[in-house]
Amino acid sequence: MAREDFRRELGSVFDAISGSPSPALSDRVRSALQDVPERRGPVWIAGLAAAVLAVLLVGVLLVANPLNRQQPQPPVGPASSPSASPAPSPAPSPAPSSSPAATPSPFVCTTGAPTTAANPPAVAFIDRVQTGSHAGYDRLTIEFQNGQPTSIEIKPQSGTTFTKSPSGQSVTLAGQAGILVIIHGSDAHTAYNGSLDITNAYPALVEVRQLEDFEGQTQWGLGLAKPACYRAFMLTNPARLVIDIQIG
Repeated sequence: MAREDFRRELGSVFDAISGSPSPALSDRVRSALQDVPERRGPVWIAGLAAAVLAVLLVGVLLVANPLNRQQPQPPVGPASSPSASPAPSPAPSPAPSSSPAATPSPFVCTTGAPTTAANPPAVAFIDRVQTGSHAGYDRLTIEFQNGQPTSIEIKPQSGTTFTKSPSGQSVTLAGQAGILVIIHGSDAHTAYNGSLDITNAYPALVEVRQLEDFEGQTQWGLGLAKPACYRAFMLTNPARLVIDIQIG
């Protein structure tokens, strides 16, 4: 039975009920109740369809609801830690400057202890003798070709007269005071061809002369403008004796 026919039949039933009682009322009610099972089928289907539509609508609303959308999650894995900045490398230390083999000693005015070598050659060959003037002192440098000689003695004296060896002849240098330098285990003729008498007009050191070159020993006389103190020390690479005469 169609829905429209069902509605009309219900309306007729209500009209009949609302009217005055009639002998046919009970027959109509009975007839209406007998038709209900046949008419319930279409109503149940319509209700089911409505329920399905409601479920679908609710589902659409739930899916479309932005609150139900899941926020993107970060990928699972070990948390990345900020990269450690490299530790500053220490600043490189400056390379130590080269220093002479021996530190210059203070100026002295008397005879000092002999300077000796640890492993000297049999004979140290002198190959250069040089003088120079500097602020506060004049300098004599005697250089050796093959290493430091056995020992060195330095002896100040009051005058400038020296004795040459092995002849024994006396010789007087310029100046008013002198210093005698004796170098054991050396010679000044194998590698040296420079001057044997050096004169100059320095404030302190005015003359240097060779006094001996015999049997592995050399002697040198220094003429000083006036009595003065001195300092002596050895340098290496090459080996050389340095004598500074203090300018007073």
